Amino acid sequence: MTRWLVTGGGGMLATDLVRVLEGADVLAPTRAELDITDEAQVAEALKNVDVVVNCAAWTAVDDAETREAEALRVNAPSKLAELAELAGRKLIHLSTDYVFSGEGAEPWPEDAPTGPINAYGRTKLAGEQAVLAAQGTVVRTAWLYGAHGPDFVRTMTRLERSHEVVNVVADQHGQPTWTRDLARRIVDLANSDARGVFHATNSGATTWHGLAQEVFRLLGADPERVRPITSAEFPRPAPRPKNSVLANTRSKPMRDWREALHEAWPEL
Repeated sequence: MTRWLVTGGGGMLATDLVRVLEGADVLAPTRAELDITDEAQVAEALKNVDVVVNCAAWTAVDDAETREAEALRVNAPSKLAELAELAGRKLIHLSTDYVFSGEGAEPWPEDAPTGPINAYGRTKLAGEQAVLAAQGTVVRTAWLYGAHGPDFVRTMTRLERSHEVVNVVADQHGQPTWTRDLARRIVDLANSDARGVFHATNSGATTWHGLAQEVFRLLGADPERVRPITSAEFPRPAPRPKNSVLANTRSKPMRDWREALHEAWPEL
């Protein structure tokens, strides 16, 4: 039986991954239980596993602008990658649409030139480079939501109850992706001979405004209560890519984001 190590065990994706792997031999330590920047801890954790899925990450995008060195230590796990290669463990590392510039209107294929526009994106790109240098696999995803963590869908649900009108950015495009669907894709890739870079998002595309309107519809609320604004009207410390749509050219496309959201809805 394959033995799995899922880092970042307290997180939204890791929780769904453990659920998808129900019945398998899985270790899913939280950050408090396994610090992926600690070489000794990592070496010990790798002793009795076959596959490592690195879900641990610094995800505070805005904080990374002033704490890039700290974010880099977590998001570029060079020791984890090196030790996994030395131990002969398969490593799958989660990355992000933020490694791209967000320019243009076409979806980004796996081999498109990278060009991150914020510190978080730079640290995640460094992580990709470390993992690929160690013969690992990179899975880029985007706009995650799920039952086990804070996310945009949950935020919109809360705001619908507390605000008559909600202003949401309408000039950033991407693919809302259910962590359960992503977890299933990760397991499929881990059980194959896949190597290199893969994109794994639910299909189709929308804006944050479009996603918020769909959430309001699911709540039985008037979607016109969600008003579109520009990114300039909602400034953040870290600039966001305008086009985060990822093309999936190396594996079977995942289902449409609306279908996934509607199935996920009872748990959200």
